[in-house]
Amino acid sequence: MRRLSARANDIGRSRLVVAGPYLWLLLFFLAPFLIVLKISVSHDVIAQPPYAPVLDPSKGWAGMREFVGGLDLQNYAYVFGDAIFHESVLQSLVIAAVSTLIILLIGYPIAYGMARAPRRLRPLLLIAVILPFWTSFLIRVYAWMGILAREGFLNQTLRALGLIDEPLELLSTNTAVYIGIVYSYLPFMVLPLYAVLEKTDESLLEAAADLGAPPWKSFWLVTFPLSLPGIVAGSLLCFIPAVGEFVIPDLLGGSETLMLGKTLWTEFSVNRSWTVSAAVAVLMLIVLVGPILVYQHMQARSFEGGR
Repeated sequence: MRRLSARANDIGRSRLVVAGPYLWLLLFFLAPFLIVLKISVSHDVIAQPPYAPVLDPSKGWAGMREFVGGLDLQNYAYVFGDAIFHESVLQSLVIAAVSTLIILLIGYPIAYGMARAPRRLRPLLLIAVILPFWTSFLIRVYAWMGILAREGFLNQTLRALGLIDEPLELLSTNTAVYIGIVYSYLPFMVLPLYAVLEKTDESLLEAAADLGAPPWKSFWLVTFPLSLPGIVAGSLLCFIPAVGEFVIPDLLGGSETLMLGKTLWTEFSVNRSWTVSAAVAVLMLIVLVGPILVYQHMQARSFEGGR
């Protein structure tokens, strides 16, 4: 009887531990999302709050029917029919994908070098990667504005070296946006890759060398496949926030730079349309959840295959 009671207590405590994260997600993720979703199917009014309908519990079922009857998908129809939204989605996906590829090409050699460095130097190299996080993200983006300006540090250096005669127009262009995203999100690629590469069993590379494989072939057939989980994790960590990035395109980009985060802010702050901006936010979330679901599906299939 005591064993049954102790086992029941253990099950109760384990359920309580598991319920904690779910309760956190429910309160701080699902509930706000449902509020935004409700606003996205409302319509703008000049009132407080600036959207309708608003549920009035004092009216009972009549108020509930009136509330539900006032909801519609007009904002989504407007967004899907808006050419600016189409352009912002396309540019966001292209800029995020290209930036993620550039980050991977730069971050993989860095992570590989860190993983193959002497063990006593790895903590210092890790700190060097994490060090930019100790400075405000906004300050770092403002610093790039000074570097990329027409009379900024980069143009002055290139002119001093005799590489250019006239200053390059870098600020307020898509090139500046790429530079800002690559710089800002590079650690998010390096850290997952380093975590995977650092655990690679070197005896596998020795076995490949004993079988006559040259170093490049050992890397391609052994190291690279083993690092795929880090590549996927780092790519998701860079691609997903880059799609909804607002600060970098707003400060470093120009008028031709249209991204989802900037479009959402314009609808909210300039057009004063809470409902349309909420619809854009919901659609942006759907776009970002897609890669995560694909990754989870691939992980589940690989897990089942491993069993």
